[in-house]
Amino acid sequence: MLKRLPLIALLSTAVSHAAADERPLNVVIIYADDLGIMDVTPYNPDTFHDTPSVQALADSGVTFTQAYSASPVCSPARSAMMTGHWPARTRNTNFFGAPNQHFGQALPDEIDCLAHDDLRHTRNRPLWPAPYLGQMVESHTSMGEAFKAQGYATFHAGKWHLGPEGSWPEDHGFDYNRGGHQGGGPYGGDKYFSPYDNPRLEDGPPGEHLTQRLADETAAFIGNYKEQPFFAMLNFYAPHTPLMAPDDLVEKYEQRREELGLTDEFEPEPPRRNRIVQSHAIYAGMVEALDRAVGTVLDALEENGVADRTVIIFSSDHGGLSTSEGHPTTNLPFRAGKGWLYEGGLRVPFIVRWPGVAPEGATSDWQLTGTDFFPSALEMADLPKLPEQHIDGVSFAPAVKDPEAEMPARDLYWHFPHWGNQGGYPGAAIRRGDWKYIHTFWGKAPELYNLAEDPGERHNLALKHPDIARELHNALQELHRETDALMPTVNPEAPVDFNRW
Repeated sequence: MLKRLPLIALLSTAVSHAAADERPLNVVIIYADDLGIMDVTPYNPDTFHDTPSVQALADSGVTFTQAYSASPVCSPARSAMMTGHWPARTRNTNFFGAPNQHFGQALPDEIDCLAHDDLRHTRNRPLWPAPYLGQMVESHTSMGEAFKAQGYATFHAGKWHLGPEGSWPEDHGFDYNRGGHQGGGPYGGDKYFSPYDNPRLEDGPPGEHLTQRLADETAAFIGNYKEQPFFAMLNFYAPHTPLMAPDDLVEKYEQRREELGLTDEFEPEPPRRNRIVQSHAIYAGMVEALDRAVGTVLDALEENGVADRTVIIFSSDHGGLSTSEGHPTTNLPFRAGKGWLYEGGLRVPFIVRWPGVAPEGATSDWQLTGTDFFPSALEMADLPKLPEQHIDGVSFAPAVKDPEAEMPARDLYWHFPHWGNQGGYPGAAIRRGDWKYIHTFWGKAPELYNLAEDPGERHNLALKHPDIARELHNALQELHRETDALMPTVNPEAPVDFNRW
């Protein structure tokens, strides 16, 4: 039995006495972890996974076909969402807890990488990765703080992964925290099943499923705060590793795999291999369990009479995991996946339901990214903007109102100066219009792709269009300078043959 949450003590008189149809809109963000764009039916009707709840959400809102994460790995993507800043600017460029991180409010001018024993895994590689800040900086106003300041009840459930204790959801504006701490996955206890050994989530009955529990906690919060404005973030741990799902769902997809005659198939993506067929029964079970949990939240909004005044944003922190750790999914036709600067690592599902405003079942090719969550959520809720906080974010609210709305002219920017766990390497990328340019820091040839003609990034046009490549290279360098991006450094101890990495 879930415990009822206590009501917060104070709300502004204007909010508490407003008529129901005059109250501020509620905002719910549902954020999956490692969910690929091709894992759900709105983007892939032939997906191996059943996702009727996500499909229902798409049918009632706008599906964005060119939405991006701000990073190919989790913590930077979450930092960008919470702050509205590029990860390069906040120096949150790698997943928190990776080697070479730094805790504190500022990085020293110079960091001697040799002093870090945990960098030994890079000793034979041509570059030492850039240092990065392993927590969100307190001086930033987070989304939680912005909504709380406007009298909203604020709630966080699930994955946080934005710093050590002292930098958890309750330290960044959330009244309630169910399950958010420094961990990047459910690695304690029985992992995805109770007992969880989670410092911010009480254990449920033995065998209780974490994904459903987080949705139930969110539904309970909605029920308790239906009479006042609320901001809720449901950040699923799923379908991130460890790969675990309820037995009935695993059995279902094992049978489906057998009936369809599917086998595991891969293509090379040096230094790894990339899955090209969706056929992983456990992962499929995790995706359907997540979808069921989404349905729990949608049902709670309806049952509590607040669905018609609640904005819902559904997305994932980056692309699906396809090149390591079990290779659970494929992002084809997009190349590679989590940890890579190719489209498979950066493109994400992104669906927005804004009742009475967003046309139902519409699609938009508006190019948006993770820094856009913050200004967009505030605009849709008709709350004051924070221009000093949103220097890298643009509101996509106009595209939700009118999916054909003209996009603002801007570049999308990614900076990942690290060796990825999934095989990716230190680099940066920029998208301008249909063109995308990737610069690898360790000596790989520049890459230029026309995404309108080649969304799978199979044909490098850098030599065919050197002027465009040069223009985007210069723009990328300017973004590095403007954000004061930290760079990897040459490893003088690396072997001459860089292929050894």
